[in-house]
Amino acid sequence: MPKVVSVHSYRGGTGKSNFTANLATTVAAKGHRVAVFDTDVPSPGIHNLFCLEPEQISATLNNYLWDEKPITDAAYDVGGNVGLEADQLYLVPSSVRADDIARILKDGYDVKRMNDGFRGLVKALNLDYLFIDTHPGLSKETFLSIAISHVLVLILRPDKQDYQGTAVTVDVARQLKVRNMLLAINKAYSSLNREALQQKVEETYSVPVAGVFPLSEDVVQLASEGVFCTKFPDHPVSQEFRQVAQQIMEV
Repeated sequence: MPKVVSVHSYRGGTGKSNFTANLATTVAAKGHRVAVFDTDVPSPGIHNLFCLEPEQISATLNNYLWDEKPITDAAYDVGGNVGLEADQLYLVPSSVRADDIARILKDGYDVKRMNDGFRGLVKALNLDYLFIDTHPGLSKETFLSIAISHVLVLILRPDKQDYQGTAVTVDVARQLKVRNMLLAINKAYSSLNREALQQKVEETYSVPVAGVFPLSEDVVQLASEGVFCTKFPDHPVSQEFRQVAQQIMEV
């Protein structure tokens, strides 16, 4: 049965899209057929990580949501861009055009059609995993992504605002009866005690912490120009991504 994995955060700037790209790529590298949906339609950007340039994009998720294109037209094979075989990893990007973003913000879209798009692409591409890069915060659109998830990965920083927002999100996810939840702590300062931090977060939310990621200068220097774990496979951050990906595949 295909597995839906939503990667979400209450606030922006947590590294959510970077997590989505690295986790999806890591799972695809294990031989699974994977697609990523960029549902952060007000502020899209994950296409940069997959080295998909705007001029290469002729159809987007927006076109599907507006009933202008079938969802398969908006799915791009990006495996070769990140060192994988063809037909292993796909991306459905959102439009980066200012007028398209303005339209989606003004008019919204049919959430049911989004769900139909998820199902349609899973069937059309015979997917094993569908990763959803969500829009930060809580809205009817993110409720859908959370509700249909087999695994919900919540990204947070060791920051008071993130702690408070994550508490709200965990509560919502429980009300929506999410089957499996994992937390990932990102941008942790080296001065913090990793084990103590993980224990504190797990006790606070009663949710397992799948990984603790440092504030890495190497990740920052990549500047969203590629997927970190394929460029630096032996880096400790890449090793941590593999551990989180393994937990996703095992639940």
